[in-house]
Amino acid sequence: MDTQVFINLPVKDLEQSKTFYKQLGFSINPQFTDETAACVVISDTIFVMLLTHDKAKQFTSKKIADAHQTTEVLNALSTQSKEAVDEFFDKALNNGGSDAGEIQDLGFMYSRSFNDPDGHIWEVFWMDMEQVPEE
Repeated sequence: MDTQVFINLPVKDLEQSKTFYKQLGFSINPQFTDETAACVVISDTIFVMLLTHDKAKQFTSKKIADAHQTTEVLNALSTQSKEAVDEFFDKALNNGGSDAGEIQDLGFMYSRSFNDPDGHIWEVFWMDMEQVPEE
């Protein structure tokens, strides 16, 4: 079996978060979803587990960060083109996300970042591996 990645994100409003991620084009796996958590399917091997704060506290003794105030993780997703980066970014902003920084265009890589409704930062990027500088 391929290695799978599960990104666990505490959220204040599970229904709002589910709606946001569905509006980005992702699906929710009902097999791993209930009133305390939802499994967002990013790809066949990448998933985001949206956890209510009470559910998240079952997995850690640490305080849950307010992602609007503190950066706890930076998540990045690749796309197929610069245009796809802009489309994804616009979709995020049109559905409750907010801008998290300036456009970065390094020629071989292009990216834009947004916050989800809970303040978790997502970077959407495109990279041309053939153009990556050797140094």
